[in-house]
Amino acid sequence: MTAVCATRTEARAARHAGLRTAVVGVGVRRPLPDGRLVSFGLAGALHEGLDVAEVLDATRVVDSDGRTLWEGEPLGVEGATRATLLAVDRVFDDPAERRVLHQRTGADAADMESGALARSGRLQGCVRAISDTPAATLGPIAEMLGDNGRLSLHGVGRAALRPRETARSLSRVRHALRRLSEVSA
Repeated sequence: MTAVCATRTEARAARHAGLRTAVVGVGVRRPLPDGRLVSFGLAGALHEGLDVAEVLDATRVVDSDGRTLWEGEPLGVEGATRATLLAVDRVFDDPAERRVLHQRTGADAADMESGALARSGRLQGCVRAISDTPAATLGPIAEMLGDNGRLSLHGVGRAALRPRETARSLSRVRHALRRLSEVSA
């Protein structure tokens, strides 16, 4: 199986855990590798029942209407929480939007890659660590990612104007990545 990651940073965490990796870009902008796939990386919690750095071992991936795109057994990651992931095409950082998504779909967390992997028919599971919650949002670093999944220079500039909030958000992301590589090893 190949751990499919959006970013090189997520791929480093997967390799640290001894996994074979492929980087496909945020929202799967690059071709998928051959073979069986595991969605591996960060996710945003849609409700307050999940903590930053909590690792999820998905049993289901749903779309924005709550329709099942993939369902299967968890991969058996020790210490991970079983969860449903929501396939999204953009970052949802507003706490009210997150609550609506949770209520509408029943999903616990959202990411931008698991849906595409589910649609490939080769998804074997999803291992995701919570990088942000409704109470601890991404804040300025959410603005760093443009709608096309690429780094937005305008967003980077705005994040630089809010250094403390940006540093707190980045610290939570690093914590989630460390936890992801620890439990996946």
